[in-house]
Amino acid sequence: MMRDHIIGEDYELWDIVTYGPLATTKKNAEVVDVPKIRADCTVEDLKKWEKNAKAKKWLVCGLGPDEHSRIQSCTTAKDIWDTLQVAHEGTPQVKRSREILLYSQYENFTMKEGETI
Repeated sequence: MMRDHIIGEDYELWDIVTYGPLATTKKNAEVVDVPKIRADCTVEDLKKWEKNAKAKKWLVCGLGPDEHSRIQSCTTAKDIWDTLQVAHEGTPQVKRSREILLYSQYENFTMKEGETI
């Protein structure tokens, strides 16, 4: 659902949520890419910053008060998305354990004495 709302606003925002912020870098004296500071930004760089902020806003505005404490320390939309995924779906190991537990409960499901359908 959240994915559809974000894509409906701007498809590129979903890429930012899933792959990370659009980079604004420059070469330093050692010819290594480093993040630009505000003073070094072009109009195009500022549009990238705006897209990153917009993606983060879409995620944050869709959350309830309980979720805000989970994502307080997140700095990017991708960080927020990854944190929420782990919180609600769990890691792959947790998902697998949950599947095994549910399957086991299903297999062991029986009526108790005195229960009727």
